[in-house]
Amino acid sequence: MSGVSLQMACAAGLLGLAVLAICLSRSKFNTAVIYGATLAVATVALIGSLRSLLGDTTTAAGLVLPIGLPWLGAHFCLDPLASFFLVVINLGGAAASLYGLGYGHHEPVPTRVLPFFPAFLAGMNLVVLADDAFSYLLCWEFMSLASWALVMAHHREAGNTKAGYVYLVMASFGTLSLLLAFGLLAGPAGDYGFAAIRAAHHTPYAMLVLILMLLGAGSKAGLVPLHVWLPLAHPAAPSHISALMSGVMTKVAIYGFIRVVFDLLGEPSWSASVIVLILGGITAVMGILYAMMENDLKRLLAYSTIENIGVIFASLGLALAFQANGLKLLAALAFTAALFHVLNHSFFKSLLFFGAGAVLTTTGERNMEKLGGLIHRMPVTSFAVLVGCVAISALPPFNGFVSEWLIFQAVLQSPELPQWGLKITVPAVGALLALAAALAAACFVKAYGVTFLGRPRSVAAETSGEVDRYSLSAMVILAALCLLAGILPGPVIDALAPISVQILGGHMPIQSNESWLSIAPIAESRSSYNGLLVMLFITISASAAVVFIHRFASRALRRGPAWGCGFSDPTPAAQYSGASFAQPIRRVFGTLVFHARDHVEMPAPGDIRPARLRIKLHDLIWEAMYQPIAGAVGFSADKLNRLQFLTIRRYLSLVFITLVTLLLVLAIWS
Repeated sequence: MSGVSLQMACAAGLLGLAVLAICLSRSKFNTAVIYGATLAVATVALIGSLRSLLGDTTTAAGLVLPIGLPWLGAHFCLDPLASFFLVVINLGGAAASLYGLGYGHHEPVPTRVLPFFPAFLAGMNLVVLADDAFSYLLCWEFMSLASWALVMAHHREAGNTKAGYVYLVMASFGTLSLLLAFGLLAGPAGDYGFAAIRAAHHTPYAMLVLILMLLGAGSKAGLVPLHVWLPLAHPAAPSHISALMSGVMTKVAIYGFIRVVFDLLGEPSWSASVIVLILGGITAVMGILYAMMENDLKRLLAYSTIENIGVIFASLGLALAFQANGLKLLAALAFTAALFHVLNHSFFKSLLFFGAGAVLTTTGERNMEKLGGLIHRMPVTSFAVLVGCVAISALPPFNGFVSEWLIFQAVLQSPELPQWGLKITVPAVGALLALAAALAAACFVKAYGVTFLGRPRSVAAETSGEVDRYSLSAMVILAALCLLAGILPGPVIDALAPISVQILGGHMPIQSNESWLSIAPIAESRSSYNGLLVMLFITISASAAVVFIHRFASRALRRGPAWGCGFSDPTPAAQYSGASFAQPIRRVFGTLVFHARDHVEMPAPGDIRPARLRIKLHDLIWEAMYQPIAGAVGFSADKLNRLQFLTIRRYLSLVFITLVTLLLVLAIWS
């Protein structure tokens, strides 16, 4: 069986599991059967896509089915770019399925999740495999509707209905933008096959297609200001679905952008790269600033996804700039860095959402201010989440450092660009990415410290315990992948080379030729990195420090009370909180970005209760862009609602006026 046939068979199997989940809705074994079978199918698809990616070929295998448009059919194709994103999708799907074997038993109404979980995975697979515009849009809508149903799984909880509504509206807006983009690409001939689009000439309207793709793919990925659905939908969905939406579905949107802008649209202009660069830099900083202000664990992770999407788009914009100037090696460097970060983000963001789900399962809380001390009650989860926090903070020796280091290596090559607009824009965006990286480290120090360290701030945190072995296994596997990709990045970079050759016509230097498993993005004389040596250095240094302390430190045991900030009987409420941790950042950026206002409620004299810090933040993008539109739509709907209560005579009068108006228009037109 060919690679594309295997992938289509797996997608069909996932759709069959969705139907089976409906049939087994009354069975007590439905959770184990559906998640177990989805794990098996996703694993087979993962192995098949890995074989296609590592097959060292840039050729594409196609398949045409007699469905869809009568004169076109449904075209599906498997090439290196599609193979890579299928690896991301099916690896994330397999991890979520393994996690769901345990987490799914805690679902209050599993029949709302089980049918749509495999359908969602099938939709994402089919989007990547689609090789014509009609099939692509159809599969895109199927993916969006399946994920919307999963967001609405807990629709009775406060705020979830609004989350589903906003997500559906943004998804519809994105699909409309994609429809217009593909309409322009098809042109007067109306040939919607990707092969015909690829061969056509699109220069006159290339910039318009780029903007439409930024709107269509950016709304699904979470580009600012199209990000408003993420902090609503991710907390509303079950945690393993949040992991799929954040770690995988946003990458499907990035795939769509790469497929159209890099593959179908033809040679880019350097001015197009400026738009992508600026949007990516702003998205990265805004996303992590929003995350820094959050105390809801899942909303924090959702905003962090926006930051990482900005990093990826900035790197893609840099690849466009180098490609437009014929610098193939540097374009391959930036493009490979973007793809590497796509893979890395799917690892550590899925891991962190799994960790948030474990905390939610055992405590029932998402608010970090009501947690604390979980490192003693959930040791395995705490360790896995710590790995995810270090990885997403781009600290060595984990994978997040490697991809961001590669991106900065590409930024440092900006003097090679001839246009002064790019010479100014690229360093400015690089500074924004550096700021976002620093804020990300601070954000996840806050998230981990407030959630897992210190003393429990609530009874739920104090009585919590470790989660099931399936959930722990999924988290440990992803933590191991974060470490493995960080200490052995060379094989990953080499595996991405066929994609760069297919899209850009060039690739980075082969990293397997470097000694000691090092990586050299351009040349060893310029810069290199060795994750394995860094890990060994950290391990040996930490071990030596422990030995030194035990050898030379005093053996006398000294105990004393911790300083209680002036209170004779300190309580957990006196601990450093998430709001107090973020206060310096809020003071610097809050006035400009959020119109933040702090108010301290002081207790009366003699009252020993601690003072309370009340914070009010404004989402200026929502208030400036979306709230007026929502208000106008609501006002219009209220006015138009009166049409339902007119008399027969008024209805007939409206029909008569409409007919007369149409006749006048036709008369003037003719």
